Amino acid sequence: MWRRIDHQPKIKAGDEPQVGQLKVLGSARETAMPNTLDLSEFQSLPVFEDISHHIKEVGGQLVKKVNAIFQLDITKDGKTILQWTIDLKNGSGDMYPGSSRLPADTVFTIPESVFMELVLGKMNPQKAFLAGKFKVSGKVLLGQKLERVFKDWAKF
Repeated sequence: MWRRIDHQPKIKAGDEPQVGQLKVLGSARETAMPNTLDLSEFQSLPVFEDISHHIKEVGGQLVKKVNAIFQLDITKDGKTILQWTIDLKNGSGDMYPGSSRLPADTVFTIPESVFMELVLGKMNPQKAFLAGKFKVSGKVLLGQKLERVFKDWAKF
């Protein structure tokens, strides 16, 4: 007989992920299935959460400066494992897990290790892009505005 040993609440249809739970993404054709994952597997998760708090604090100012929606598809071994959207076009700004609710101006497909080096300032974004370390679709030049958002966040 099977029994739950992780003592986490059961996920019901329509529930959003709780702390300790993430939506795991497969290929674009697969449906996102909520699974409970070990958060230590994702180095970028604390960074995304921290950037999200920063956007909640200064989002209104960023919307005026940036005026764009970015979708970040974080990959591992060539498969998308996390998706985050940074909406600096509407209201006072927002950042949330998952694909963009409105059409994204720019979509970044980036390995998690490269993302971490970029946000920590260990890698130059332009050089990394030109070297093919990540892909950008949509309005490529808006990536410079996102770089400024990350630099602004790093100061706090």
